Amino acid sequence: MTTTVTAAVARSTSAPFTVEELELDDLRPDEVRVRMVATGVCHTDAIVRDSIYPTPLPAVLGHEGAGIVEAVGAEITTVTVGDHVVLSAAYCGHCKKCRSGRMAYCENLFAEDFGGRRRDGTTSLSSDGTVVSSHFFGQSSFATYANVVESSVVKVDSDAPLETLAPLGCGLQTGAGAVLNDLRPPAGSSLVVFGTGAVGSAAIMAARVAGCTTIVAVDLHDSRLELAQEIGATHTINSRDLDVVDELHKITEGNGVDYAIDTTAVPAVLEQAAETLGIGGTLALVGAAAPGTTVNFEIGASLVKGWTFKTIIQGSSVPQLFIPRLVTLWKQGRFPLDKLIRTYDLADINTAFADSANGSVIKPVLVF
Repeated sequence: MTTTVTAAVARSTSAPFTVEELELDDLRPDEVRVRMVATGVCHTDAIVRDSIYPTPLPAVLGHEGAGIVEAVGAEITTVTVGDHVVLSAAYCGHCKKCRSGRMAYCENLFAEDFGGRRRDGTTSLSSDGTVVSSHFFGQSSFATYANVVESSVVKVDSDAPLETLAPLGCGLQTGAGAVLNDLRPPAGSSLVVFGTGAVGSAAIMAARVAGCTTIVAVDLHDSRLELAQEIGATHTINSRDLDVVDELHKITEGNGVDYAIDTTAVPAVLEQAAETLGIGGTLALVGAAAPGTTVNFEIGASLVKGWTFKTIIQGSSVPQLFIPRLVTLWKQGRFPLDKLIRTYDLADINTAFADSANGSVIKPVLVF
């Protein structure tokens, strides 16, 4: 028996979302039906809407869902009806990377998260008999209800507001996990973040949790830099006005930074970030660029620095382990993600995307 849901649909490349009534099909044995309370708006949704990544349109996107379990399939063992959940990226669970705890690098990532279909080729959503891509990141949370794969579901404490926790599913997990799970900077080290949107802000908060004593935020927007200082940055640089390499040279007293995180995926920014590294430094890319994007790094004089370049997705995390830890940090006031959020009604989804793109809001969250 199908259920009618209200959803924001990406119907064609770069077109505005349209809010429509769709049919949601029967719950499968390995799925969880979630009544969505809130969902974050993420840059990845925008690049899929714009067909930079290959999810078939029309599609219901959304991959930072948070809600309450309405029903569970017969094979589900991790949650029960009434549980509060945050939804994260799906993973296959059986490839070598998943088996080794590296779910973020699942060998079947594109099929699981961007394919727009279940593994059997079906979608859970339709409009008057016409299929609409579903299961985006295992969830498609731009809808009032979703049939969600079990690997996407993370149980969280019921005493924390879901509209605050929703962004943990992707963007904030990505920034915080890049620091705490992957880079693991020692106390007293230095770290610079290029781009202080949601991902960069999470990295700054995580750097403070890790004990970094020099935390530098780089951005074009003074308002974002002011907030960066409020949540943990010790220094800020407006790259529109100042030479970033020179400023970081001064801040680190000529030693260069230990860790640099780029959230922009702009090649010129990455090249600049590499220049700021000290001996043995690490540059991590967490921003998404179009496939085929390349960067030129100087490899002559920098050879003796022994520096590292790496890419990080989804904070290299196991969501079911890492997201509850972030919730605990938030409860303790050590990960103040609520300072980043502005809420919107589902009907205002296009405004939310526009505000995110122009930098006036760090993390839009749709509330149902």
